[in-house]
Amino acid sequence: MTDERTSTSGLALGILAYGTWGVIPLYWKQLGHVGAGEILAHRVLGALVVGVLLLLGTGRLRATSAILGDARSMRTMLTSTALIAGNWGLFIWAVVTGHLAEASLGYFINPLLNALLGRVALGERLSRGQLLALASSAIGVLWLATTSERPPWVALALAMSFALYGLVRKQAKAGALEGFAIEAGLVAPFALAFLLTRTPTFGAMVAGDARTRLLLLGAGVVTAVPLIAFASAARRLRYTTLGMLQFLAPTLQLGCAVLLFGEPFSGRFAVAFAWIGLGALIFLADAVRRERRAMG
Repeated sequence: MTDERTSTSGLALGILAYGTWGVIPLYWKQLGHVGAGEILAHRVLGALVVGVLLLLGTGRLRATSAILGDARSMRTMLTSTALIAGNWGLFIWAVVTGHLAEASLGYFINPLLNALLGRVALGERLSRGQLLALASSAIGVLWLATTSERPPWVALALAMSFALYGLVRKQAKAGALEGFAIEAGLVAPFALAFLLTRTPTFGAMVAGDARTRLLLLGAGVVTAVPLIAFASAARRLRYTTLGMLQFLAPTLQLGCAVLLFGEPFSGRFAVAFAWIGLGALIFLADAVRRERRAMG
């Protein structure tokens, strides 16, 4: 019964995490008039405040201090910070400038890219199903790259930055909460400097209406909630179940882009998504098959 409750709560937390990541474009779109750079800066400062409060509330401030005092750990955290800050900024830019559909493509590719990086960087073996999934997704990306006026750089940059971020964080000593707070803290000085150069100082937080200010104040919370839910879900769910849930976010993002934001979805784009979607299905089917085999 305990395992069943743990699995049920893990599933709910996983859906909360990936569901929030899937619909978070609706939040950033409401701040489109503010600009991507300013949204990112307020998001970082808000995330830092939330992170510190959570560290205090959970009694994990000492563990975080130990990481801050370790030079090797901090070099790793500096790298992860650069990757996640770039990923956050590019995703917000994609939302407010009408490139969310392409951004969602990147997060469909991401799990497959994770498997490829695991092979290249960690020496993990790729199964035949994973190779087929990667090949199918590669066809979709190449099709889009060769038939479009420009390469799908938004999708590729988001997929690569997040995959590399996952690889770097895998090697870091910091837990999810400690890492979240440290990363926000490392980029916070740059965010603060950016906001101090705005006219007026702090930009829309001063000049905006009450609704804009409230949304900017909530940016840290909507950043922290799915991350914490994900960390909790990962401890409760089987890897295969978590792998299936990760495709929820880009599916919702694509729905937001096409159905709510009115972004174009051409036949060329549909062909690319079909190949990448096929790759995702092969990837999931292979993960289920391997887990059943492991369980006997």
